[in-house]
Amino acid sequence: MTLGVNIDHIAVLREARKINDPDPLMALAICAQSGADQITIHLREDRRHIHDEDARRIISASPLPVNLECAIEPSIINIVCSLKPHRATLVPEKREEVTTEGGLDVIGNYNSILNTINLLKENEIEISLFIDPTREAIEASERLGVQWVELHTGSYANLYAMRHSALPHTHHAISALNLSRRELDDKIEQAYGAIVDAANYARSLGLKVAAGHGLNYQNVTPIVNIDTIEELNIGQSIIARSVFTGLSSAVSDMKALCQR
Repeated sequence: MTLGVNIDHIAVLREARKINDPDPLMALAICAQSGADQITIHLREDRRHIHDEDARRIISASPLPVNLECAIEPSIINIVCSLKPHRATLVPEKREEVTTEGGLDVIGNYNSILNTINLLKENEIEISLFIDPTREAIEASERLGVQWVELHTGSYANLYAMRHSALPHTHHAISALNLSRRELDDKIEQAYGAIVDAANYARSLGLKVAAGHGLNYQNVTPIVNIDTIEELNIGQSIIARSVFTGLSSAVSDMKALCQR
């Protein structure tokens, strides 16, 4: 299974002090040497971490393919078309969210997404849609004519963290569910089953399948074991571990877990 390393959180550290250190560009060679297969970045409308110049430099210098996540906002898509990354992953985006909260509404925004897809195709950019693991979203994605879907694993990851960590004692909204361990186990199984079913269905329709969001060293193995998923995009947990172990070890440790 291939591993895309999302380096946004290096830019998050930089923006905490509004200086030029650490520079996300410095991660590229380390990630490549440590087993990563792809670099992933998210150019948000509010530029809260990755900036336009970051995206330009990373796409220009990366020894690995670059997957540029972005909203369907026209000014952002124009930048994507000018930069020509290997792949553009269309994601939902809210200014007030801490991180992406769910999959793209491919049914409700079908026409807008189709117009965006056509523009990206004109610029010979591979396209993925970040969607919730439902058959309806997969069917709409297939009709839209994209090559990839990336399944949102956030529900599974959040439930797993509630069951196996101190998450119920944090500010995370899901802690309000106040579920018993048995109830959490059932919900984890349901969330995981939805990912399995969605991945299998997407592959049966000829789509390539990636997955990501909230995946870490503790919860990733069950996702790796889904044969119809061929790529994971993981960021926060890798960058968090790198604070203690160094980026090379953090990437290589995750890559080892991605081996079937």
